[in-house]
Amino acid sequence: MFENKENSRTSLEELGEFGLIDHLTRHFKIKQSTTVKGVGDDAAVLRFKDVDTVVTTDLLVEGVHFDLGYMPLKHLGYKAVMVNLSDVYAMNARATQITVSIAVSNRFPLEALEELYAGIALACELYKVDLVGGDTTSSNKGMLISVTAIGTAKKEDVVYRSGAKPNDLLVVSGDLGGAYLGLQVLKREQEVFAVNPKNQPDLSPYAYLVERQLKPEARKDIVELLEKLDVRPTSMIDISDGLSSEILHLCKESNVGCFLYEDKIPLDPTVISTCEEFNLDSSMVALNGGEDYELLFTVDQKKFPKIKGNPNFTVLGHVTEKEEGAYLISRNNSKIPLTAQGWDSFASD
Repeated sequence: MFENKENSRTSLEELGEFGLIDHLTRHFKIKQSTTVKGVGDDAAVLRFKDVDTVVTTDLLVEGVHFDLGYMPLKHLGYKAVMVNLSDVYAMNARATQITVSIAVSNRFPLEALEELYAGIALACELYKVDLVGGDTTSSNKGMLISVTAIGTAKKEDVVYRSGAKPNDLLVVSGDLGGAYLGLQVLKREQEVFAVNPKNQPDLSPYAYLVERQLKPEARKDIVELLEKLDVRPTSMIDISDGLSSEILHLCKESNVGCFLYEDKIPLDPTVISTCEEFNLDSSMVALNGGEDYELLFTVDQKKFPKIKGNPNFTVLGHVTEKEEGAYLISRNNSKIPLTAQGWDSFASD
């Protein structure tokens, strides 16, 4: 699977741990003035003044979070960075540095890890973050990737999950459900390929959905846009586990309820047509699919004129008193209690 065109393979044992780190990170350039010391010591040294530092980390495990049967290693490296940067942006902060730790089995040659790090490097370049450290070790369970992201924001700009107030508007960036459907398409084509390896899948009709799954983009642009519009959310979270789950997180942390209107959920036309093909309900896919990495936030109603009509935002509903509960208002005006049915990495198949 990882054979290259010259049929050359470099054993990781030849390089050793520190040689491997040096090899994989030698092309990374420092872009941030706050990076005093990057890769090459026991710890990174970051220097800040009058700002808050935010740190987040995620662990991706082969066979649980990704399948290398359809996930190219370069895409995996890129996505591993994105899922962490998304958490930084969900704090209304700017991402500045990352660390990357990996555990790999001996089935991965150096060339495979070069592909992985090429994706990491592309993410660092496009989002202007510095790789400042990490760790490598062996694994008997395939590949594991742990990324830690660090970001900064002025103390008064940091947004938590706990600030939503009754009558605030519930707003989301982008559209929902695409990543989940991209995964369904990839799984289906993988099954077809297993039965008939000569049958090459045509993914072109699903390009948008597959990209949402394999190469998601963290919404750095939304944080920048909100600042430009002078809109500070009262609460915010990123959508990694499904819309319903994330709304309930906001409600719990803010001690409020909410009304979410089904007919307001933003859906790409490709999502709607593919849901029909797979016989899935598009609203349920958006509510429970996850991995969209859009930003879900609440704003004071007074800020509505500043976001009204902006194609980047959709007002989904509004925040209520806790006693009113959290409900989906269906297209036929029925009140359906919101339940968290998002993806759970520890759930049994």
